[in-house]
Amino acid sequence: MKLKPPFKLNVPMVLTWIRIALIPVVIGIFYLPDSLVPIHLQNIIACVVFVVAAVTDALDGFLARRYEGWATRMGAFLDPIADKLLVAAALVALVGLDRCDMAIAMIIIGREITVTGIREWMAKIGESGRVKVNWYGKFKTIAQMTAIPCLLWFDPFLGIPVALIGEWLIIIAAVLTIYSMYVYLRAAAPFFEEARAQRAALRAQKAQAQSQGS
Repeated sequence: MKLKPPFKLNVPMVLTWIRIALIPVVIGIFYLPDSLVPIHLQNIIACVVFVVAAVTDALDGFLARRYEGWATRMGAFLDPIADKLLVAAALVALVGLDRCDMAIAMIIIGREITVTGIREWMAKIGESGRVKVNWYGKFKTIAQMTAIPCLLWFDPFLGIPVALIGEWLIIIAAVLTIYSMYVYLRAAAPFFEEARAQRAALRAQKAQAQSQGS
């Protein structure tokens, strides 16, 4: 049972907009002159901003589920878009800094776009339950959301090779990305075939009707 909100302001929506507003900072901080903001400080700021944005993602979802009236269609639409833009922006920054291979970034970003499209289409035909989040996707998210802050921070911390940890985790995330996308595609494949067959049958009916009319 959902609780009554403590105040009228829709906090999850505010958090989502804050996350969207923080996205340019993740990239923009690295364009500041080193004389103004040293590179090690740029790394720290970008890492902290990314972590704060990621925390708002977890928090807005929790609040939307917990309080009545805070889960809205706009929030359901914007939240996943903000998440994917945040990850994509961070990966673009990391590729530009030569801390992440472009192929890995393209795999992860491409998967997010593909899976989002599949989910939207499956929801439209009433089969969203067939493409629920699987454990591969969950582990991918954990690896990815740990790797990106590590690669943004980059410098060793208390003797810990942060960059090396990030490099391995982003590779693991890419592997899990490919497999989880395969799982989603396999689940949706029968419905793709059914939709294609329906379109083919409809075209055949139209062609037959036109031939009879002529």
